[in-house]
Amino acid sequence: MDHTASPLPLSGIPQPVSVDRSGLRLRAHAIGSAVVAPTDFSLQAGQCLVVEGPSGAGKTRLLRLLADLDEGQGEAWLDGRARSAMPAPQWRRQVLYQAAEPAWWEATVMAHFPADQQEKAVTLAQRLALGEDRLHADLVQLSTGERQRAALVRSLLAQPAVLLLDEPTSALDAANVERVEALLHDFLGQGMALLLVTHAQEQARRLGNGTLRIVRRSAP
Repeated sequence: MDHTASPLPLSGIPQPVSVDRSGLRLRAHAIGSAVVAPTDFSLQAGQCLVVEGPSGAGKTRLLRLLADLDEGQGEAWLDGRARSAMPAPQWRRQVLYQAAEPAWWEATVMAHFPADQQEKAVTLAQRLALGEDRLHADLVQLSTGERQRAALVRSLLAQPAVLLLDEPTSALDAANVERVEALLHDFLGQGMALLLVTHAQEQARRLGNGTLRIVRRSAP
């Protein structure tokens, strides 16, 4: 799949961090846990890998392990720098995990953005058919699909080098799935890398450059 897209037609939208000269964005060695069998893989800038595995294999757990949110084993490198050599908050900002139903800690979506990012948030939200009024609405008034799209805006504004998405369109209709995928294609074209968990095989074919198959660790 060609990810050499032209720059985003969005004034002021932040660009992903610079890419290692080799093009290698994320490398993982023996990443695993009590649930997930040790896994090795590499992820290039602009590449999307679709995480596959039987139900219960630990696809969500793998994303959380990579984001350093759960205890596990193994090592990962971002643009050649080891995770173990980086403060956890710094790693988590650059290798960012977005849950299928993300957490919110303010009353509205817009309250999660500093003042200097709010205009950019509106621009991105409009790409996802979310009006500015929905960003100011109380979160309890938003549908699950609106919260999913708003969470993607929040994630992309954080400028991650690697985005770990867990079922990002599970609550969306076809038109909004298309909008989300188009926006992700734009960011992939700028060098962001993506690890995706999805049960939608057509989406996996549209976004994925390859697959990462994981298995559940066998009982000792």
